[in-house]
Amino acid sequence: MGILQERLAKYDRPQKYKALGIYPYFREIEGKQGTEVVMEGHRVLMFGSNAYTGLTGDERVINAGIEAMKKYGSGCAGSRFLNGTLDIHVQLEKELAAFVGKEEALCFATGFTVNSGVLGVLTDRHDYIICDDRDHASIVDGVRNSFSHRLKYKHNDMEDLEAQLKRCPADVVKLIVVDGVFSMEGDLAPLPKIVELKKKYPGTAIMVDEAHGLGVFGRQGRGVCDHFGVTDEVDLIMGTFSKSLASIGGFLAADSSIINYLRHHTRTYIFSASCTPAATAAAREALHIIQNEPERIERLWDVTNYALKRFREAGFEIGETESPIIPLYVRDVDKTFAVTKLAFDAGVFINPVIPPACAPQDTLVRYALMATHTKEQVDRSVEALTGVFRQLEIIK
Repeated sequence: MGILQERLAKYDRPQKYKALGIYPYFREIEGKQGTEVVMEGHRVLMFGSNAYTGLTGDERVINAGIEAMKKYGSGCAGSRFLNGTLDIHVQLEKELAAFVGKEEALCFATGFTVNSGVLGVLTDRHDYIICDDRDHASIVDGVRNSFSHRLKYKHNDMEDLEAQLKRCPADVVKLIVVDGVFSMEGDLAPLPKIVELKKKYPGTAIMVDEAHGLGVFGRQGRGVCDHFGVTDEVDLIMGTFSKSLASIGGFLAADSSIINYLRHHTRTYIFSASCTPAATAAAREALHIIQNEPERIERLWDVTNYALKRFREAGFEIGETESPIIPLYVRDVDKTFAVTKLAFDAGVFINPVIPPACAPQDTLVRYALMATHTKEQVDRSVEALTGVFRQLEIIK
């Protein structure tokens, strides 16, 4: 065995949890994503999905993908920069830009590569990138790729953000990068206050990750920037297709000068294969459905508010969530895995959240809702989870 193998063989934490029977990852789903799925021959309620609009199994979305594959084939065999640009890529970019209120947009093969690529080239070595300390891992990786100075502020702490802005010279770019909806805790970034600080400190720009905001907040699901009425003050808006748009991919929308620069400098755009025809067409169809069916988002919020009420009444600690993402705090890694296993046995699929996705003292299970969930399904899940949390003495 070589040095590399010997070193990596020491990592045996997954094996320990497998031996205890509570390893929670890579569980196989035997069919379409929906409000109920079959896993290991066991039917469970799905409350671990990011498909907020409930469109992953919609026949219109599926058929759009099938028809695109018939017309364009299974892949593009190259990057957008060279031979991989299709007319449907360009059409989707125009529609996304109009949807989020920006001049132009760029589509990427995944949401992760939007942040990891764009942030590596957007600013230079004299500039500063300032992030919330709970920003998504893709933002963290993007900042690591940059030559700019890197600063962090305490989660949603505007005094700390201002303190970081004061550290920066006036004549450089100060880029604030923040999740619109924080993916684990479900709370929102205080974008109006961030915009106030942008106006106070010259040279400040704002980039908002709308991965969990699109299809959920704002007019027709335009996102948190629209929800707060600050779209014009936000310089860059990022989004993904893998959540409300029921596909895979991502995009970055901004003014034409920013997009022109990024189109010719972003390595994850230039050197990655194009988003597949099927994924592109599916995302585009989902975008049309969201805009044409406002009742879908109304149903999402109706079932979300019902679930929030039920969990609070049952005594769960759910933090400051304002979204269909409901964190159920456990505050112990081993118990978090145990909750996940016992919930699965009781017919409820949820996701464990442990470091580095959260602070060690903030471990939780993540419960997320779709527009297609029913109140009866919420009732069943809350009853099951209440029993599990009481069994492990997390709640009384």
